[in-house]
Order: sequence, then C-alpha cells, then structure tokens
Amino acid sequence: MNEIIVFGAGGRAGRAVLDEARRRGHGVTAVVRDPARHPDLPGRVAAADVTDADAVARLAAGHDAAVCAAADLTADPAVFFPAAARALVAGLTRSGVRRLVHVGLAPVLPTPHGPLLMDTPGYPQEYRAFYLGHAAGADVLAAADPAPDWLVLSPSGDFDHGGARTGRYATAAADAAARVSYPDFAIAVLDEIERPRHHRTHVGIATGPEA
Repeated sequence: MNEIIVFGAGGRAGRAVLDEARRRGHGVTAVVRDPARHPDLPGRVAAADVTDADAVARLAAGHDAAVCAAADLTADPAVFFPAAARALVAGLTRSGVRRLVHVGLAPVLPTPHGPLLMDTPGYPQEYRAFYLGHAAGADVLAAADPAPDWLVLSPSGDFDHGGARTGRYATAAADAAARVSYPDFAIAVLDEIERPRHHRTHVGIATGPEA
C-alpha cells in the first residue's frame, strides 16, 4: 500500500480522492489551509499553504505520492497556481515523493481538432483568467527539472456534480458535453498512482462505457 498526501483535501475532488484511497487501503494525509473548517475530514489532517515549499516538504516526507486539488478563490489565479506548482516541485523533490497527480481544468485541454476547449466557439469566457492560471501552473510543472513524475488530470468536460460511483471511466480529449462523477474521477487518480500510465502531460477523464 502507498502513503498518499492530498493537498486541497477539503474540496469535492480532494474528498473523493481521500475516499477512494481509503477504500483501497492506502494511508492518506489530508492537507487543508484551516482544519477547523473541515471537522469531518477522516484520518490524518494537517494545516498548510500549498504555496509554501517548506511546508510541502515537511508534510510530504514519508509519502509515496501526492495529489493536488487545491485552489484559492480569493487569490489571483495567475499568481496562485504557478506559486503552488513551484512549491510542489520544490517540496516534493526535497521530500522524495515520486509521483504527483494534479487536478486540472478541461478548458485548457486540447480538443480532438487541436484548439484548447476554452478557444472553441461559444465556450464561456467569464472565468478565462482562472483557466489561464491553471495553464500557467501546468507550464511550471512542464518546465521543472528535476521534478516528480507529474500528471495533470481533469474532466474532459466537467464534473457530474451529483453523479454516483460507477467504477467506469475513460481517457478522452476535451468535449464540453462530457461528464464524469467525482468518485469515478478519483478512481482514475488512484489508478494513475498505483499503475502510472501517463507522464508529464494533461489527460482528460470522462464516464466510461457500460461493461
């Protein structure tokens, strides 16, 4: 079994990853900025700012893999996401964590025809600064050397916010109509920790076909 640290464990994606990791018998450390706001988080819970490389290194020591689902909606995304990526690279490298799965966004995922989803006609633009912040964070990961074996995973379109765990998912190019539940997305995250198939890239996840 692995020891996994989850930054941003208080959000829906982070909680789903915690649940799936515990279901599989892994040891898990949940990291949030303020544990008092998340009294229902199970197991080991730690307080840290994901943009603090020293805190990342200290908490990640002894873990095999890290997941980052953190976001600070009060911060400038062009500042927060690159700062978090730099801290993760530095902290995880120092602590010897080998694998990082970062929860990303579909708008910065390529469509089958090449353009990013956010650049396709009719795609909503009111959160474009947030999309670009995520992309800037991924650029930091891509440029880092040395760095953990990283992967950005995102929905191919969006989360099915009320969706149940089906146990099925598929990798897919960006598609605004695609959906995946949080529990099924978490299965993809844990599969990429246990049996890594994708490296230093951004992969979309959608609900898989019926068995």
